[in-house]
Amino acid sequence: MNSSTQPASRRLTHLALASRSPRRRQLLESLGLQVTVIPSDYDEDAADNTVASAPLAALAHARGKARLAHAAGPPVLIAADTVVALEGRRLGKPRDALEAVQMLRTLSGREHVVHTGYVVADRTAGREVSGLVSTVVQFEDLDEDDIAAYVATGDPLDKAGGYGIQGLGALLVRSIRGDFYAVMGLPIARVHAALRELGYRILAAEIAAP
Repeated sequence: MNSSTQPASRRLTHLALASRSPRRRQLLESLGLQVTVIPSDYDEDAADNTVASAPLAALAHARGKARLAHAAGPPVLIAADTVVALEGRRLGKPRDALEAVQMLRTLSGREHVVHTGYVVADRTAGREVSGLVSTVVQFEDLDEDDIAAYVATGDPLDKAGGYGIQGLGALLVRSIRGDFYAVMGLPIARVHAALRELGYRILAAEIAAP
């Protein structure tokens, strides 16, 4: 389509988030967006056994959350899911402190991959853009005191792989190769590109008159 005939992009100020993750909400709010969290009927645990690989699971879960988020709200909806994998084995959210300790021992000194699937949907137009971002994370060599102190904060218990890269969890990470924000749970640059593809923009430049 010729650029002169393309419809003007609409500025996005308010969107729906099909996720209870405070980190995803904070990332979107940091862009100046008003975020309405809406529930999804998608059962991640029930669906998990039907998907073979970690990256496909992350994308399937994101699509499922978007598809089953039926509540009213802003037309633009974002859903995402993050899966941590070590040598192809998925590491979910630890069930308790003991399992968190075991996960962190396993990750210590090693590389693992964080896969985040995302969906950006225009519910009014019936269009969506989805994708997957994978980032390699290298952990420090952790001693038992490091692990025990981090688990005692309670931070690992609601996070895939038993850690979050932001906050105190940053002390566990030696390096990453890829998108930092995907490890946090939402690849912001990819989401922004998807919004633009759907005809929305976040930034609104004001050009001064000559």
